[in-house]
This record gives sequence, structure tokens and C-alpha cells, in this order.
Amino acid sequence: MASVFPLADLRRSSDPFAYVNSIIKGDCVSALEALPDQSVDAIFADPPYNLQLGGLLHRPDQSVVDAVDDAWDQFASFEAYDAFTRAWLLACRRVLKPNGTIWVIGSYHNIFRVGTMLQDLNFWILNDIVWRKTNPMPNFKGRRFQNAHETMIWASRDAKAKGYTFNYDALKAANDDVQMRSDWLFPICSGGERLKDEAGHKIHPTQKPEALLARVILASTKPGDLVLDPFFGSGTTGAVAKRLGRNFVGIEREQDYIDAAQARIAAIEPLGKAELTVMTGKKAEPRVAFSALLDAGLLAPGQVLYCDKRRHSAIIRADGTLVSGQEAGSIHRVGARVRGLDACNGWTFWHYEEQGRLKSIDDLRARMRQAMAGLA
Repeated sequence: MASVFPLADLRRSSDPFAYVNSIIKGDCVSALEALPDQSVDAIFADPPYNLQLGGLLHRPDQSVVDAVDDAWDQFASFEAYDAFTRAWLLACRRVLKPNGTIWVIGSYHNIFRVGTMLQDLNFWILNDIVWRKTNPMPNFKGRRFQNAHETMIWASRDAKAKGYTFNYDALKAANDDVQMRSDWLFPICSGGERLKDEAGHKIHPTQKPEALLARVILASTKPGDLVLDPFFGSGTTGAVAKRLGRNFVGIEREQDYIDAAQARIAAIEPLGKAELTVMTGKKAEPRVAFSALLDAGLLAPGQVLYCDKRRHSAIIRADGTLVSGQEAGSIHRVGARVRGLDACNGWTFWHYEEQGRLKSIDDLRARMRQAMAGLA
């Protein structure tokens, strides 16, 4: 079960990372201020939407809609909501690692104000994701379009952030080898996944579906990463993070939500290492320079390289360049020139000879990458 840290206990703790896989009870901004700088890999935030409801909402049969009318979603003005948004986003930016990313979900009531604040605070927006609901609530009054989606903003810490996690190849493979798009189709949380109390009432009015959080976490984190949710609610982020081999920290002030989240997370069984291995492609592999093959003794100056049909050849020079007749330069440049082309992938074009057989120098690059990953 996820442990709970009262905010005062966290501040007194001698272990700055005692909160990992725990729920911090308290106000989100105050709790964030107690966390170490640059300590989390990713953030998923589902803040109050400030729905501005003006009374009860009825269905055509005059039954009352179970809408979000909790005190935590009510603000005196847009200015008050903006001040609250600025405070928690600033606190999140401090605890986010330089290569970390943040996701914020909202509706038309608040997401534009949140987006403006993200940019004002120098976050760099990477994508906006449309969560299209397969089973949205009808528009009972018939005076507007049916509100069938919510928007997520995905942003890096700043415009210069490099090396943030995006598991492009895994997402593409899971999407039938087609690039994952920015419109996602999921049902709203319902059925057995929806947490309810003994009377059958929803424990949390805006519980998000686990499938949505799974895609967020699988897209932008690696196993072992720490995911922060400053508005933990019923614990969806923690439950999904635990199942997917990630660590989490949640911040929540309502005890009923904390109790429900603890019980929910305790019942989760993490997946095994084989299921959690992230598929990667060439872009995610470490860069290997051609000269590194010489440094490692896999090739030598003066050695001759050939194309696969032996129609073209080049000599390796001590500086890691090639020379073929009057042409000299990188493996790519010389490969392109001898073929009369504008470009060439030298790694797949050039081959070395071993025991009378030609082998691709790309095989040597793969061997170097294995060594760099500690797998050789």
C-alpha cells in the first residue's frame, strides 16, 4: 500500500526522497515546495477545471446530473484561478528535471488559461493532445455542441530542453506501424474501473481512465522513472505507474480520495521486466562515429573498404576519413561521390573483408553499441 506523508512529516524527514511511491497529504503548492529541485522525470496534472456551474443541471426527465460541484473546483474569479495556476506550475517547474516533461489535462473552461500560463513561465509546448471520448455526456439543454473531448498539453521544461523521453518507435509499433497521432480515442471511466462508495456513488467526479494514463506514461517515461501527480485524486496515476514499473508521488488533500487511492494501488501487481522493456529504434540508439571503429581496433588505417559488389573501393585514412581516387571525406560523402549521388548511407554501403567475405561496417557499429550498453 502507498504510504501517506503528512506535509509536516515530509518537511522533517532526513531522507529527501522518502516520498517516493507515497501520497503527500496537503495543499499541492506547499507540498511541492517540500520536494527537492529537479527530482521528478515527468508530471501528469489534472487540476481543477473551474467549471463555473451556475446551478443544478437536469436531464430531460428532470433528474439531476451528478456534476462537479465540489468546493475544490470553485474559484472566486478568473484572476484567482490564474494566480492558483501560476503558483502550482512554478512549483512543478522547479521539481521537474531539465529533460523532464509535463502533461496537463483540461476542458474548454480552463485549458486555454493553463496553456497561456505554461508559455508565460517558459515551458515549451510539444503537443496538444485531443482525448476524444467514445461515450461523452450528452448536452441536455441542446443549446451547444455535445462536449465530446478534453485537451492535454504536453510540454518540456523550456525551449532548449534536450533528451526528453519520447518512445516514438514503441508507440508507432503499437499503432500498426503508423505514427501515433495527436487525437486519442478512449471511453470515459465507467463500469468496474469507476471507484464507488458503499452507497454506489462515485468516489471522485473526474476520475480519468487508466488507458489514458497508460498511454501518457508509456509515451514519455522509462521504467524506473518518477512520475508526479500534484492533484492525485483517486490515484489513477499511481495505479498505472505501479503496474508499468514506474515510481510515483501523489499530492492530495482530501482524505476520502487518499483512502480510495491507497486501497486501489495496493491491489495493483506490477508487470514483469519482459513486458516492460521499451521498444526503441535507430534514433534512440547511442551515436557511434566511424572513427570509433578505428579507436577500438575493429578497423585500421590503410584497410580497404568495398561496396557489396566490389565495384567501388576506398582506403581508410588515419583521421577516420576515406579516400577513393580523387574523392576524400566521410564514409557518407565518399560513398555518394563514387555512386554519382547526392547522398549515401555509408554505414550500409561500405563493407570490410574478413576471411574472403564482405561484411557490412554497420555490423561493427552494432557491436560498438552493444559494448556501450554493457551488453557485450
